[in-house]
Amino acid sequence: MYESLKEEVLEANLELPKLGLVSFTWGNVSARDPVTGAIAIKPSGLAYGEMRAVDMVVVDGEGRQLDGSLRPSSDLPTHLELYRRFKGIQGIVHTHSTWATVWAQACRPIPALGTTHADYFFGEIPCTHILTEARTSGKYELETGMAIVERFLELGLDPIRMPAVLVANHGPFAWGGDAREAVHNAAVLDLVARMALLSLELAPDLAPMPEQLLKKHFNRKHGPGAYYGQGGGPQ
Repeated sequence: MYESLKEEVLEANLELPKLGLVSFTWGNVSARDPVTGAIAIKPSGLAYGEMRAVDMVVVDGEGRQLDGSLRPSSDLPTHLELYRRFKGIQGIVHTHSTWATVWAQACRPIPALGTTHADYFFGEIPCTHILTEARTSGKYELETGMAIVERFLELGLDPIRMPAVLVANHGPFAWGGDAREAVHNAAVLDLVARMALLSLELAPDLAPMPEQLLKKHFNRKHGPGAYYGQGGGPQ
């Protein structure tokens, strides 16, 4: 009963090395079935070139294993916390993609400097607070998810309008309406991270883009009167 969900997650995971978003066994994609609530995720430490749909691990919303013989990704508790708290997301990606990870290691949010950024992210892409020793010595992956949620609540951010975050000293997470969209957002996140870094090298005092331009570009793709593209997913 989980075959289509496992196929979706396999295909999404295999996109990560193709897009240059992961190296070795780093990173993972999960997807949640909107009907059953079952969640499929990449198994821990398995090389991308060896993965098959049957290897994907299926769990319920509490992390109890429903299908699959391998251990799920060690980041599963982070994914579960985001699914619990961010309503409307059905796919999550974690990578150590180079450019987004540079910002995460610097513990810096990515400012909205241009329209490429605004087409996907409504404002500055946040970075979490640095995890304390108490949080890293406990249930670390769960605490990572909690830190993401706390930062969004602190900043008053809508996870649908801001489908990505940087975890301080760690790396990026991105999400979407399904696994495919989450991977797409993760790829765009790394591109805008690179653009922002290069823009600030060229113009260190560069200010964020004008608010009205940010709103225009985000809303023409995601607002109630969206008119960009032909429909049917990211353009």
